[in-house]
Amino acid sequence: MFKHSFALFALAAASPLAAQDLSTAQPVAGSWTYAMTGGGTEARFADTAGNPQLWVQCTRATRRVSLARPATAAAPFLTVWTSSLTRNVPASFNPATRRLTIDLATYDPLLDAIVSSRGRVGYTIGAQPSFVVPPWPEVARVIEDCRA
Repeated sequence: MFKHSFALFALAAASPLAAQDLSTAQPVAGSWTYAMTGGGTEARFADTAGNPQLWVQCTRATRRVSLARPATAAAPFLTVWTSSLTRNVPASFNPATRRLTIDLATYDPLLDAIVSSRGRVGYTIGAQPSFVVPPWPEVARVIEDCRA
């Protein structure tokens, strides 16, 4: 397993992503890990307490990339902010895992925007505070695994 630590302080934003400029937001403290899974690969971002907060998974059989965030209820979209592109992506909620998930085609331009974002990528569910993480190599590696 590959692990990358990142130690900046958490962002505490109260307004929805659409009204935010995340270009100067500090990514949350935590670390990325990369691992093989039964059907592909996964990058996981965990906070400093070790609680997973974001999953990026490649399902090799379908060549799809999914991104998931913990959630307490269903929401119609997960908004993804990058330095070059912002998009509301239709999401599904799994009550068993308590995750809100988006599913993207392997060559979706949003994935390239995530990988090349300048220092941060923001994820927002509804009016909740944005969750901002650094775009480290683990995410790019998962996306490339699906494209290979």
